[in-house]
Amino acid sequence: MPEGSPALVAVAGMIAEAARWIKLALETIGAMLIAYGAIAALLRLVRRIAHRDTRVFLADRLVLAQYLAWALEFQLAADILDTAISADWAKIGEVAAIAAIRTALNYSLAHEMKEEQHALDRSGARKSNGGSSAPA
Repeated sequence: MPEGSPALVAVAGMIAEAARWIKLALETIGAMLIAYGAIAALLRLVRRIAHRDTRVFLADRLVLAQYLAWALEFQLAADILDTAISADWAKIGEVAAIAAIRTALNYSLAHEMKEEQHALDRSGARKSNGGSSAPA
């Protein structure tokens, strides 16, 4: 807690409390994005199975991956805010480790999404060329 006048201590307390509420909101948004993305991907998967669609599920995986990427961004924002209001070095270290893991996951997920999008683009180009991968 900061030292100084009671007014300064009160303002610092209010700022810390507001930051905790914002952090909770960011974490909640991240959790909601994960849930929504999982439901959307599951519905696509069930629809594909019900129609006996045997194509590769890349588009369905991309739906889930996009929501996971957004969720990771919100969770990372919450972590960054947590380090800003934490006065404990052990807590800062813990949050920094979590943030590093989430950043690595997000980077890996973005790389995988880019590769899958390229694969989808290539398969779409082949279909529009009548099944041939040669240029028209």
